[in-house]
Amino acid sequence: MTTTLDARPAPVRTGHTGDGTARTRARRTRLLHWIAVHTVAVAAALFFVLPFVFVFLTSVMSDGQAMSGELWPDRWHWSNYLTVFRTPGFLDWWKNSLMYAGLGTLFTVCSAVPVAYALAKFRFRGRRTALVLVLATMMLPPQVVVIPMYLVWAQQFHLAGSLWPLIIPTAFGDAYSIFLLRQFLLTVPQEYLESAKVDGCGELRTLLRIVVPMARPGIAAIALFQFFFCWNDYFGPQIYAAQNPAAWTLSYGLESFKSAHSVNWNLTMAATLLVMAPVILVFFFAQKAFVEGVTLTGVKG
Repeated sequence: MTTTLDARPAPVRTGHTGDGTARTRARRTRLLHWIAVHTVAVAAALFFVLPFVFVFLTSVMSDGQAMSGELWPDRWHWSNYLTVFRTPGFLDWWKNSLMYAGLGTLFTVCSAVPVAYALAKFRFRGRRTALVLVLATMMLPPQVVVIPMYLVWAQQFHLAGSLWPLIIPTAFGDAYSIFLLRQFLLTVPQEYLESAKVDGCGELRTLLRIVVPMARPGIAAIALFQFFFCWNDYFGPQIYAAQNPAAWTLSYGLESFKSAHSVNWNLTMAATLLVMAPVILVFFFAQKAFVEGVTLTGVKG
């Protein structure tokens, strides 16, 4: 009896199994990394968002429930916002804040752009000294000059009791805005400016037609910074407008509202949310330009 031997070659092991295991491990590692990163991001987001959620939920509660410590309203009292708006003087505070923030931002941008352009692109003797003097004003605390400045505006110009002592100085430049925009303009290639001058553009036309369109992110950044500062300013209105309730801003009037409604936490939270809402909306719609302007602003000397 003969035995037939199988002449087929034995199967050769390949590295497919090892490659598949490696790919599985890589996918698992990427998944764990994604979960870890997003868990931290979600936790950070909740850390910043939950206070606003608490303010909003409290603002639509009744008086009794707002004092009870409950977190979710039994009934949604949207009339709280109407009550806040009907508070005597609240709409005037809105108008004053819009005027202060709007004019202050406009004047700051219009005054900072030409100064920053001159410090960034002009070559003249004492340019660095001028920049140092501009930056030196940032190191002077406002409390040092508040008394002499108040005497000047009150006794010489008779503008005490209004917001004009806070608005008019913004037309003469802001050191931080000038420095930030100057750093941004240093990144604008000099060839563009030289080409414009070859085509017959003067300095003013070059600034308006070439520099300003290219510097929109930087201009947006300083505009937002100034708008946020003016809208949230409490110290300035307290000094110049405290004796005239018709000139109060939202930041200063909110303190008076809280004192008058110290036991009405729902109304206080509604007023607080109405004060914060414009700043949140402005940043939400302009965050792309703001982030781009801050990111592109280098530290080139």
